[in-house]
Amino acid sequence: MYVTGRVQGVYYRATTRDEATERGVDGWVRNLDDGRVEAVFEGDPDAVEEMVDFCYEGTEMANVSTVDVTEEEPEGLEGFEVRW
Repeated sequence: MYVTGRVQGVYYRATTRDEATERGVDGWVRNLDDGRVEAVFEGDPDAVEEMVDFCYEGTEMANVSTVDVTEEEPEGLEGFEVRW
């Protein structure tokens, strides 16, 4: 998924990692050079849906304008990481 808006420099990635870890969702999140955040979630469908819902809200300081979600085949990721 790609998240657009004020989503960099507002603890979006760290909070996404914490929320995913709490829900047992695997994957990763990273900032893109164009100001968006990209994230991949794998796991229980209900938990993944909760993560998608979280991304629409983001952190208290974030201002999410759009979220583009694409479903893909799972890669078999383990754990959740912030990528640089």
